Amino acid sequence: MINKAESIQDFYNRNPRANPLGLSNNNANGLGHFNVFSRENCFRSTPYNRRDFYKISLIIGTGRLYYADKWIDIDRPALLFSNPSVPYSWEAISDKQEGYFCLFTGSFLQADSQHFLLNQLPLFKVGGDFAYFVNDDQCQKIGEIFKKMMEEIKTNYVHKYDLLRNYLQLIIHEAMKMQPIQRYLPHSSASRVCDLFLDLLERQFPIDSQERMLELRSAQDYANILSVHVNHLNRSVKISTGKTTTQHIAERLIKEAKALLIHSDWTISEIAYSLGFAYPPYFNNFFRKQTKISPGLFREQYAHM
Repeated sequence: MINKAESIQDFYNRNPRANPLGLSNNNANGLGHFNVFSRENCFRSTPYNRRDFYKISLIIGTGRLYYADKWIDIDRPALLFSNPSVPYSWEAISDKQEGYFCLFTGSFLQADSQHFLLNQLPLFKVGGDFAYFVNDDQCQKIGEIFKKMMEEIKTNYVHKYDLLRNYLQLIIHEAMKMQPIQRYLPHSSASRVCDLFLDLLERQFPIDSQERMLELRSAQDYANILSVHVNHLNRSVKISTGKTTTQHIAERLIKEAKALLIHSDWTISEIAYSLGFAYPPYFNNFFRKQTKISPGLFREQYAHM
């Protein structure tokens, strides 16, 4: 079942032993929140929903990460990055779960630096890769940084959050080294408009309540919000991605529809209305056109997987 976005306080309520230091939701000298944990006593499964915070996990142990209509089998050490835009859940497979994870707000990392624009980093960017398998050397190096974090957060050092922020940036840089260098070329103006569109598109999701309906449905809707001409938006998106604006919207609608069919107990009519379709048959036709299968049959097939 899809739940509403989990806040930091919700996380602590779900994990009452996770905050032995009694850290507040704005613990970093008034500049956001940061905390770090060992995975040895982590839950074997987490609920499928969006979080209102960022999270970096070094997973040592096997399991499956679910996001939208897909999943990743984690069968070796991995470094995972989650952001407030992407809902996910985790199911452990092996009994032994080791490693570390930290959670933080965007204001913590960007408190004194304009360099780290989180939604522009490939690790947290909408549509970017957020799971990286690590070799033994990388696993050891990143694990040592996490250990230093866990030691530092317990101290009374007056500048400890500055130091923790540096450790966090170091992990991000280590992960960025794993990416092809061409991923970091400067953006053109068309790419900038495209990035804004993709970010706005992703912000419409997930639909986690039947009271909340999708508001932006067409290229013109997005152009109005971005204050650009729809032709300029369409041209920028096509140049940058090779796909039309309408294709991106349709693909994201299908992705969300599949997630709702898999993870919610909503009826197909309720899903249709939440995605902005005035009549369920319109949704059925749209889903079948995009996937070659009806919503009902898709849900039935997935239930038997």
